[in-house]
Amino acid sequence: MLIEKIHKLAKELAPKVIANRQHLHMHPELSFEEVNTAAFVQAELGALGVDYTSDVAGHGVVAIIEGKNPGKKVVALRADMDALPILEANEVPYRSQNPGIMHACGHDAHTASLLGAAAILSKVKNDFEGSIKLIFQPAEERLPGGASLMIKAGVLENPKPASIIGQHVMPFLPVGKVGFRSGMYMASADEITMIVRGKGGHAAMPHMNIDTVMVTAQILVALQQVVSRYANPTIPSVLSFGKITANGAFNIIPNEVVVLGTFRTMNETWRKEAHARMKQIAEDLAKSMGASCDFQINVGYPFLVNHPEVTARARAAAEAYMGPENVVELDLWMAAEDFAYYSQVADACFYRLGTRNEARGIVSAVHTPTFDIDEAALETGCGLMAWLAVNELGAVD
Repeated sequence: MLIEKIHKLAKELAPKVIANRQHLHMHPELSFEEVNTAAFVQAELGALGVDYTSDVAGHGVVAIIEGKNPGKKVVALRADMDALPILEANEVPYRSQNPGIMHACGHDAHTASLLGAAAILSKVKNDFEGSIKLIFQPAEERLPGGASLMIKAGVLENPKPASIIGQHVMPFLPVGKVGFRSGMYMASADEITMIVRGKGGHAAMPHMNIDTVMVTAQILVALQQVVSRYANPTIPSVLSFGKITANGAFNIIPNEVVVLGTFRTMNETWRKEAHARMKQIAEDLAKSMGASCDFQINVGYPFLVNHPEVTARARAAAEAYMGPENVVELDLWMAAEDFAYYSQVADACFYRLGTRNEARGIVSAVHTPTFDIDEAALETGCGLMAWLAVNELGAVD
């Protein structure tokens, strides 16, 4: 059976996949700078005899593995390649050699898994009908997102995939398990920059000033009404502020305060309405207190929705590959992912690969200096991707 053949190949290839992941982890590159990462991917594909196109939407790489009757149906698999501006704290042999840059979100594991899937699929291409498009995507971590740029470059055309599948590590899920969720899964994400301007001066003479710190405090409290009172309670919404810069002192009120934050939700109509309400509240409240407010929203990724039928097929295929006890239901997650762009224009499934191992102390969240994975997950990562793609090729829409 093909599923058994894929299992065997995944096990045989696991050491190579782990080695690839460690190489990528040691040589991380930031978004839009993935020159060497892309070259490594191209070299690995070339060694497999897989044709590819390079420099797609920057440093993206796209490959096609054709089975029998290659035009019958096309399914796409996607992995992201970029790293984060984080100084790694892990003391491991494969620690980042690029100071201040780290694969702290698992994109090294994603790329290595897709390369492993490519190796498996190239060995079993006579056992399936159709073609599998491999998308190695740059710049997931920075707006406007590599996915949007690759879509504009035509990655979902010529040939057009019937569906697209993406895999992401999950440090809260034990190694050996995977997770799926149908429908809405991840949030849209917008960046907020708010500048409150007033009249600074001596803190002992507030009547002579327009206190930007107090105005900012009032605005921040008032803005939470957008989530608590204006939002439909059935629509997930989060408004958070993570940085406030008020360059005053113990006895100095600053002329301006700069605030950075994020707004996340799962409804595009409400998203636009919320933007307008936030801007109006902030600007009107500042004006009422004698100050002014420049409220800017950098619109980010849309919300991610998993196609019900594609996700149901993928989940059933995962249960066949791993056993039902190792496939779990995911909760809604208010983090964002630029895979959402694919999900807005194609039938998509984005699932999670468990990488947690408490016994070994591998428990850190993504985007932290101590993030790591249990590399035993990579055997599942490459094999399951290959199996899901082949299974989806055989599905009747």
